[in-house]
Amino acid sequence: MTERHRAKRLVHVLTGVLLAGSGTVAAASPEVSASASASAPSIDAICRSHGQTYTVREYFRGPARYTLRCGTKTWGWKHIKLRHGWNATMDKKIGAAIYSGRANGRGGFSTYTAQCPSVEKFRTILGTPAARNDLLTAYPVTTAASGAGGTGGGVDSKC
Repeated sequence: MTERHRAKRLVHVLTGVLLAGSGTVAAASPEVSASASASAPSIDAICRSHGQTYTVREYFRGPARYTLRCGTKTWGWKHIKLRHGWNATMDKKIGAAIYSGRANGRGGFSTYTAQCPSVEKFRTILGTPAARNDLLTAYPVTTAASGAGGTGGGVDSKC
């Protein structure tokens, strides 16, 4: 890994921590956000030239490290891009859910609304064929998805 690549990763991780800790995606300056955010073409190019276990993002929750790998159509970055879309906002939502979300009972972390009862807004699921702390998938939770299939929003009735 080149020194430039290490520096870009560090900026990305630090920006993610700043954004997640503040509870808003506007916490960092646009210059920092733009340089740290992931564009699909850049990760796409990386994953074309590396294998499925190559790490494209790192997220932190305290000392614990969680990774997003190139993956396949069923897990990782390729899966998220194909099924749920990928952009800087998705990247930031993943970082916020892992950094400050609550355990969701699905092997990951979720963010919830601030109302009572709180409703799940965004979900991450961890554990891939490559590693236990890898991101399997991540997606916004919609009310429409809460019906059959069990992918919908959970409601926390602890008010």
